[in-house]
Amino acid sequence: MNASNKSQRAWLVLEVGAIALAVSLSMSAQVQTQTTTTTGQPTTEVKVDRATVVLVDGNDLVVKTENGRLVHFANVPESARATVDGQQLGIHDLKPGMTLERTITTTTTPQTITTVLRVTGTVWHVDPPNSVILTLEDGTNQSFKIPQGQKFNIDGQMVDAWGLQKGMKVSATKIVEAPETVVERQRQISGTMPPPAPPADVPILVLIVPVEFASADAAPAETAPAQLPKTGSQLPLLGILGAITLLSGLGLRALRLRAARARA
Repeated sequence: MNASNKSQRAWLVLEVGAIALAVSLSMSAQVQTQTTTTTGQPTTEVKVDRATVVLVDGNDLVVKTENGRLVHFANVPESARATVDGQQLGIHDLKPGMTLERTITTTTTPQTITTVLRVTGTVWHVDPPNSVILTLEDGTNQSFKIPQGQKFNIDGQMVDAWGLQKGMKVSATKIVEAPETVVERQRQISGTMPPPAPPADVPILVLIVPVEFASADAAPAETAPAQLPKTGSQLPLLGILGAITLLSGLGLRALRLRAARARA
C-alpha cells in the first residue's frame, strides 16, 4: 500500500513538473516581446593632456604636467604604446625629457530602449488593481501583475483592472521606455623627442679689429702735443736756463761800470 502511494506521488510530481514546463513554454509562446533601440545625436569631447617624462624605472613612469605637478604611473603595461616621431615606443623606450601628449576622445550617445509586451487571453480570475489570471490560447492559465495605469482592450473599448470580469477576452499591451547612455572613450598617446644637447664648451679666439669710418665733412682731429718719453731727462733744459741767467748778470754789471766811468 505504501509502495503504491509512493508511486502515485512520484507520478504526481512528474506531472506537476511537466505542467510547469508547459506553462513556461506557453508563456514564451503567448507573451510577445518586441524591443527597439532609438539612437540620438552623439556628442564628442576632446581633452588633451601634456607632460614631460621625468623618470622611467622599470614599468613605473613619472611625468611632470604643464602646471608643474608630478604624476606617477605604476605598472605601465608592456602593451602601452606612444607614437613618437612616427615610431611606436613602449614604456622601456621612453627617455627623460620626452614630451608626451595624451588625447582622450569621449563620445556620448543617448539611446532609448523601447520594450513592447503583448498578451491575449480570457479572464479567469482578477484581483484588481494588482493582478489578473488569464487563460491563454493554449488553454493554460497564467498570472500577470497589472502595472499602474494599465489599460485592457475589450471589444474595442479600453478599460482598467476594475472593469475586468471573468470570461472576458482581453488583449493588453505594455510599453516600457528606458533611457540609456552609451559612453565610448578612445585614448591616443603621442610624443616628441627631447631637444638635442648643446655642444661642449670649446674656447674660440675671436680677433676684433675696430674700424673707424670718418666722414668727408668731419673736422680733422687735433694733433696731441708731443711728450717726452718716460726715459728722457730735464737736466739739459736746466743747464740752458742757468747759462742765460749768468750771462744776463754779467751784462748788467758791465753796463753799471761803464756808467760810473762816464760820470768820473
